[in-house]
Amino acid sequence: MSTPFSHFSTKINQITPLETNFTEVLESIALKPKTLYFYGKIPENVVKNDKNTRPKTVAIVGSRHNTKYGEEIAYNLAYELSQHGVIIVSGLAFGIDSIAHRGCLDAGGITVAILGTPINKIYPRNHLKLAEQILEQNGSIISEYSPEEKVDPHYSFLARNRLISGLSDIVVVVEAAEKSGSLNTAVHALNQGKEVFAVPGNITNPYSRGCNRLIKQGASPYTEPKDILELLFPEEYLKKQRKLHQNNLIGDSDIESLILQALFKGLRSGEEIMLETHLPPELFNEAITMLEIKSRIRPLGMNNWSLI
Repeated sequence: MSTPFSHFSTKINQITPLETNFTEVLESIALKPKTLYFYGKIPENVVKNDKNTRPKTVAIVGSRHNTKYGEEIAYNLAYELSQHGVIIVSGLAFGIDSIAHRGCLDAGGITVAILGTPINKIYPRNHLKLAEQILEQNGSIISEYSPEEKVDPHYSFLARNRLISGLSDIVVVVEAAEKSGSLNTAVHALNQGKEVFAVPGNITNPYSRGCNRLIKQGASPYTEPKDILELLFPEEYLKKQRKLHQNNLIGDSDIESLILQALFKGLRSGEEIMLETHLPPELFNEAITMLEIKSRIRPLGMNNWSLI
């Protein structure tokens, strides 16, 4: 562990987006940055199934004035995604941003903070320790503004949102008022062809109105980490579903298993199932009754059945 804030007295790194696999995606966004300044380590490609690929990356953003509800959702989402090796991107701001960074760090993950200030002016200053912890865990602090550059904060903080969404595969807006920088990030994400999720909230809560409006306009409602993980790792979840289906086709007896497997093939009527399984009516009727009692199947009427 280095001494507090020692990272910010060391040499500032400088690259163009094309110099790393992680940042080259910024070449395709509107108003692409010419140069990136950073502390720490830019995330590297991961090797999985003999393939060298860019790590899955999710932006978690939201209100600076979050509720307990928003805090719990942002933290748990960042924590869960990080346990699956997902990079978390946010803006180091008060509220949801810092909670997302913290959830990722607590899970032992890697997180990237995008500044709206020159690289040597960590903002807010209260988050210097958080920024240090990000770097200690192999994350990075990135800005498109050089140390000498003078910026207009009214513009620069909105401008950095295109970088947050640009680096991400998916953007999740946790809480947002009707006029919010988080909504600006969502707009950038949609323009960049990224998937946007918004957390549904209480319609009387002003910090949920922006998210609820995003959902009305077509954003996907976020309800659990699985919503995101299924999109990021479709093959993994397909394998799990297949395994789940296979487990669901095992009954408490060989006869029950035969019936469940016949239903899985698409058979519905008792006559078809008995023909497929070669079961006599008395054994079939006893097993089908037990499967219904155990809530493994449901009756459709007229001696037809389906899996639950």
